[in-house]
Amino acid sequence: MKAIVQERYGSPDDLELREVEKPVVGDDDVLVRVRAASIHPDVWHVVNGQPYVLRLMGAGFFRPKNPIPGTDMAGITERVGKGVTRFRPGDPVFGETVAAHQWINGGAFAEYVSVRQDLLAPKPDNITFEQAASVPTSGYIALQNLRDWRRLRPGRTVLINGAGGGVGTLTLQIAKACGAHVTAVDSACKLAMLRSLGADEVIDFTQVDFTRRGVRYDLIFDVPGNRPFSACRRALKSDGRYVLIGHERFGASGKRVFGGIPYLLMLIFLSRFVKQLRGPGIPMPTKKEAMAVLRELLEAGKITPVIDSIYRLSEAREAFRHMIEDDIQGKVIITICPVLNR
Repeated sequence: MKAIVQERYGSPDDLELREVEKPVVGDDDVLVRVRAASIHPDVWHVVNGQPYVLRLMGAGFFRPKNPIPGTDMAGITERVGKGVTRFRPGDPVFGETVAAHQWINGGAFAEYVSVRQDLLAPKPDNITFEQAASVPTSGYIALQNLRDWRRLRPGRTVLINGAGGGVGTLTLQIAKACGAHVTAVDSACKLAMLRSLGADEVIDFTQVDFTRRGVRYDLIFDVPGNRPFSACRRALKSDGRYVLIGHERFGASGKRVFGGIPYLLMLIFLSRFVKQLRGPGIPMPTKKEAMAVLRELLEAGKITPVIDSIYRLSEAREAFRHMIEDDIQGKVIITICPVLNR
């Protein structure tokens, strides 16, 4: 099969299209013929190998343990292990290829990938494979950070900083589905798109500092993590809540060794004393639970994945450069078998 392979950490130039063996299918695994896969910041962290601490968290110290990048995909099941009960060959599916976190290569940028059955969900009929591939990680992060549902009852005010990416666009739509009044912050080129997704107000961050408008919100979701909590706190109600997602804090533009982990630990410590910070101990949804919820939202038309651009597998280098260097809207997708992609 064809696959994108990285033998070392580095730049998009270190990605190569090669012929490799098909993956081994375990008893609880499903062999998926991949139709589309998506790129997200955590995939880039592993390709780049920074921050270095991620190498100690499973990625591989000197080189990636799994040479094939990618964790989010959609495709058709081709073969199932003898312990698989949820799927049969020929089922359209979507999901993540790794169970614990996204800081390892998951093998999705290939014609075939072997995935544990509980990480997959049936693909909704009303979306394409490209759209389905854009959802798993971004949707899981959105649900995980919106799990305090009582704060999202109708009338609640929510501000999403960095609303125009994969996580932000889904967070916006889920918050609107809960009846919240949503203010979306991003660059000017994304504001029309954010309005089309249901944002009640939009802010161009290059023109307006949302922390100094004098408006206070029930919830602030900081996707890029490019504003300190001390600034965001000015825009929170006294009983409001700040949630850091933090792509920039955790490696994209953070420090090379530890990224944003020291900052995260500081916020966890402060959560003991500052009620506007969410502390540890809040139950996390499992990947299986999250995929079931996301599938329901997609089938009901309550969320619509936003696709920035689509590249072929042979154009993986260009796809990564576009995600890294440009101001993208939604997700960047890699198609594996375009002819069969509907």
